[in-house]
Amino acid sequence: MRQIGSTLLFFVLMASAQQPARFGTTTQLVVEDVLVKAKDGSPVEGLKASDFVITEDGRPQKIAVFEYQRLEENAAPSPSAPLPAKEPESNLPPVTINQIAAGKPGEIKYRDRRLMVLFFDMTSMPIQDQIRAQNAAVKFLKTQMTPSDLVAIMTFSSDVKVVQDFTGDRDQLEKQIRKLVVGEGQGLEESVSDDSSSDAGDAFQQDDSEFNIFNTDRQLSALETAAKMLGALNEKKALVYFASGMTRNGVDNQAQLQATVNAAIRANVSFYPIDARGLVAQAPLGDASKGSPGGQGMYSGSSAHASTSRFQGQQETLYALAADTGGKALLDNNDLSAGIVQAQKDISSYYIIGYYSSNEALDGRFRRIRISVKDPAVSSRMAKLDYRQGYYAGKQFNKFTESDKERQLAEAVALGDPITDIDLALEVDYFRLARDRYFVPLAVKIPGSEIELARHGGAESTRLDFIGQVKDAKGVVVANVRDNIQVKLKGETAQQLAKTTLAYDTGFTLPPGTYTTKFLTRENETGKIGTFETKLVIPDLTAEQKYLPISSVVLSNQRERLDAAVASAERDKKLLAEHPLIQDNQKLIPSVTRVFRKDQNLFVYLEAYEPSAETAQPVMARVSFFRGKAKTFETDPLLVAEGLNPKTKALPVKFSVPLAKLEPGRYTCQVSVLDPTAQKFAFWRAPIVVLP
Repeated sequence: MRQIGSTLLFFVLMASAQQPARFGTTTQLVVEDVLVKAKDGSPVEGLKASDFVITEDGRPQKIAVFEYQRLEENAAPSPSAPLPAKEPESNLPPVTINQIAAGKPGEIKYRDRRLMVLFFDMTSMPIQDQIRAQNAAVKFLKTQMTPSDLVAIMTFSSDVKVVQDFTGDRDQLEKQIRKLVVGEGQGLEESVSDDSSSDAGDAFQQDDSEFNIFNTDRQLSALETAAKMLGALNEKKALVYFASGMTRNGVDNQAQLQATVNAAIRANVSFYPIDARGLVAQAPLGDASKGSPGGQGMYSGSSAHASTSRFQGQQETLYALAADTGGKALLDNNDLSAGIVQAQKDISSYYIIGYYSSNEALDGRFRRIRISVKDPAVSSRMAKLDYRQGYYAGKQFNKFTESDKERQLAEAVALGDPITDIDLALEVDYFRLARDRYFVPLAVKIPGSEIELARHGGAESTRLDFIGQVKDAKGVVVANVRDNIQVKLKGETAQQLAKTTLAYDTGFTLPPGTYTTKFLTRENETGKIGTFETKLVIPDLTAEQKYLPISSVVLSNQRERLDAAVASAERDKKLLAEHPLIQDNQKLIPSVTRVFRKDQNLFVYLEAYEPSAETAQPVMARVSFFRGKAKTFETDPLLVAEGLNPKTKALPVKFSVPLAKLEPGRYTCQVSVLDPTAQKFAFWRAPIVVLP
């Protein structure tokens, strides 16, 4: 897929209201889950906040939050009706999908409940392992879940999704697990390029180890994202991770592994990885699911050695995730539900202790925590005092390293939920280039007031990072863009920022199909991020028989010279020549928000396609405006008889409508196109707003 040159433009809008002054301070609430066990293994109950002493880097801390979580250990019989949930009563509407309901700072949202997450990594598991993992989860829900258990379900295929928030309803959980699509996430499995790889008969096979590095980072980043979602809850959480191993490629994945472990520790999350392959007996030359390796390795034993080493390495990474976060890994066991039970048993009754750190610096450094019990008599009865030994403090964006910034962007792209620190508006259109190829321009607008915040911090300029992804119906990325542009905040530019919008545009070439487009931008002075995701359906206009095939309809109030762009990522002259919105060295900028003023002209552009025509067949077009069902204004019919593109078979249709004839308000804009010769028509509608 090809990407067209990207540009950034400034547009002046109406002045916005002045921002109110804001004052704030930084406090860090640190929450510790403390497990106190007697020598016989039973929990020690009845302790008070005054019985504990807690220090951070040797400095005593004042306990602000103290709760005891009493959890049941015995499984409840499978009920005929759903178990009654013990979540606190609330008059608020239920939480929408793709979200973990957060608690307030210092609040214990789920009192006396054990929080467990079943996380299915669909990218790492082949179909048979996905089925095995789902069956194990259903077995746990039916026979091993206790009344104290609340379970959430997450998946990772193209991004991290919360399928079900925490609930004790077994029937609902089982329903959501059975709804998981078997085979989802396939195509991102690890490729093999050592002596154990199959002999495909190729003269040359590319070394795919570099791609495996990125696949492993994606898996680890997904776990980091899940841990951060769960960090909004103060209780202890167990994340049961179903995967078919995870390969760490030397030190290449070490940075992401450490970031994932740190995020889990900060969020009080323990990982319990389960190898969904179960107990594996490997044949020396592989099984019948793939071709045998070729070359000398299959006779010298190096092939079998490489296969065994790779398998052990995949399990070692799972073991490291568990050991570093206080969990346990279930490896080489066909009863996968035993791993869920292990996570269940590890979270016994415990104390929640929270304090506001006296060290308010957001420097990202490690803080050492010590917790002890004052009373020597109680200490003599204790066999174990288990708690998090420390944490990494939060870090301000201006202290981020380049690795931190890249990791932040990767997490934001993988996250299923939108991020709205920066407001975005996005428009994606399509125009036919050939029978199986369409040009897809993508236009984004950002309020200039978002960048004004950077200027208040004393910065003279800021950088905007852009990431765009287009995924097909299977969730595979088929096109992407990564760009960054420097924005100057000096002089007149800075003064105009509060009443301007920034417009960024790029483009791709794609075949017909159904796609999901996700766009992200980050302002690099404050670290604010905004994301926008939308569906895109590109029809096969060549096969259209019933109606007149037309492109997307673009509404605009602005034409800009190409050399007026603030910056340009690249200049592909061939693609610029194919760009339908560029004519006579001027680019038509889509309105995106479709908000116009009375003193402006409304530019309308679309293309009608005549795939079998050698010369232009005349078409008639007009633009109408409706308020409700009443037509308030309509242009005279426009006859278009010239301009057929011999290559794309596109006949351009262009209008310029003075909006002074419309009263301020909301309208429905309708564009109608008629081909009298072929007796076909098409029409398009969209809401617009006209301001005074």
